[in-house]
Amino acid sequence: MSSTHRIALGAALAMMLTGNALAQGGGIKAYPTVDRVEYVLECMQKNGGKQEFLYKCACVIDEIAQKYAYDDFVEASTAARYQSLGGERGGVFRDPPQVRETGKRYLQIQGDAMKRCGVPR
Repeated sequence: MSSTHRIALGAALAMMLTGNALAQGGGIKAYPTVDRVEYVLECMQKNGGKQEFLYKCACVIDEIAQKYAYDDFVEASTAARYQSLGGERGGVFRDPPQVRETGKRYLQIQGDAMKRCGVPR
């Protein structure tokens, strides 16, 4: 791991710990720190790993946390992520109308958050 990646990871962890402290204080719905960090790192990676996206991607997960309780976030983000999964296993995410709607709503909320936080789609 390069020093740039270690710095970005350290900064992401510090920021996520701060976010987790806010969540425990009632400011943001409680999401596990590791899940916030994973979201931010994945978002940064999708944007070329650029440092500027550390705060922007953290903003996105904070916006999403305002809309979803953690368990609902897991369900909705999973539905959205796997709707394009091929074969029979993917049918669980593609076929039921309620699951399709859950995934669609999540993608809309995520898209709105990305727009507000300056993260390209």
